[in-house]
Amino acid sequence: MTDTGTVSTAATEATAPPGVRAAGGPDRDSPPPPHPGRTLALTSAATAVALMTYTAPMVTLPQTAADLNTPLSAQAWLLNGTPLGLAALLLVAGSLADDYGRRRIFVSGTLALGLTTVLGAFSSTTWLFTLARVAQGAASAALLASSLGLLVHAFPTPAGRLRATGVWGAFVSGGIAAGPLLVGAIPAWRVSYGVLGAAALVVAGLGARALSESRSPRPGRPDLAGAFTFGASLVALVAALTLGRDGWLRAPVVSLLAVAVLLGGLFAWLERRAASPMIDLSLLRAPRFLASSAGGLFMGLSVIGLFSYLPTLLQRALGLSPMDTAWLFLLWSGLSFTVALQARRLAHRLPPRRQLAVGFALHAAGALAMLGAVDAGSWGRMLPGLVLAGVGSGLLNAALPLLAVESVPAARAAMGSGAQQTFRYIGSCAGVALTIALVTSTGSPGRGTDVALWVSAGLAVAAGLLVGVLRERG
Repeated sequence: MTDTGTVSTAATEATAPPGVRAAGGPDRDSPPPPHPGRTLALTSAATAVALMTYTAPMVTLPQTAADLNTPLSAQAWLLNGTPLGLAALLLVAGSLADDYGRRRIFVSGTLALGLTTVLGAFSSTTWLFTLARVAQGAASAALLASSLGLLVHAFPTPAGRLRATGVWGAFVSGGIAAGPLLVGAIPAWRVSYGVLGAAALVVAGLGARALSESRSPRPGRPDLAGAFTFGASLVALVAALTLGRDGWLRAPVVSLLAVAVLLGGLFAWLERRAASPMIDLSLLRAPRFLASSAGGLFMGLSVIGLFSYLPTLLQRALGLSPMDTAWLFLLWSGLSFTVALQARRLAHRLPPRRQLAVGFALHAAGALAMLGAVDAGSWGRMLPGLVLAGVGSGLLNAALPLLAVESVPAARAAMGSGAQQTFRYIGSCAGVALTIALVTSTGSPGRGTDVALWVSAGLAVAAGLLVGVLRERG
């Protein structure tokens, strides 16, 4: 396991100055040096657009479900389509970006995001919309995994990497903040998808012209067998988690879970024997990598799962309009953006793993502070909880990308990013399905919301304790 300042031979090759080979000889075919400012701006902009697309259905779910005639039992698919594509392809995309070019994968993913988002605007049925959302998730996986690899190449020093990943993490929160406001301000949800698609196409065009290529090629053929089994296993798992809210013992759910387990075992067997594995399974014994992966998983379960459905719940239970809901949740997401942007100032006193523990603790406190608000019919009672949870989310969004790239050799930064985000969106799919199931299980929106808040807080506390144990081992 390399430390932050340690650069492996492959990393040296990937970040060697232009015109100089890793071995010291000249290389006329070397790409131009990366421009740090342009790289940070474009990767952050693409990340914000991807997260805006991700959050778009949160405030338009009632309208979208009505237009597509989506029954309540199938509405989780409208939210889970994008995280399904993300979870299935993030690790694959990260590995491909490291081996075949981070700029190439980034531009391809951003272009595909623009096209699939525009196609989603023309969907006429629930399944067509869900398929478009899955495709958006797959495209987002390519740009999100490769963007951190591009940043590590453009910012090779620990101080530069700390600043760059902090800004990138802030734009994760910024996209979450801006997405609901944009779609809430546009009367038709289809038009908002067209606007987001156009924004992604613009960023793709700028990236093709302004970014410098980087890669850390490894000997051997691409791990196609590993990519296929891993992606298929996650698709089966996420489908089972989404369908499970209607009954965990039903034959389709049990069958999908069995397929996910079998394919997961096959993936591990293939990776141990592959000449160029998609992921080095020995990393699972490293506390940093485990903390990064566990942090991503529990953020999806406890934070993203809750806040993905809460806007829809407030519209239905409290009668808020989509725009009112977007402004209310700007308090949470705006604080998250601000805190993530400034979190690098805490780095010397609060290392990433400790930031994770504090972030989860603040989210738990925020969730508990919102208890009883829906039952009382008062959105004002939610404000203190949104403040606490927003600060906690900002710390999580700042710490997770930095820990992801620090937990792997520098030459495999995109793979490390892909692994952490894969666990995040697996958790998100499970968290959304769990939240909807809990809210609708009691027959009362108020009581159901309180149950979901208790569960979210409990998961966050468990995550903080787990990260703390891993920190002590590290």
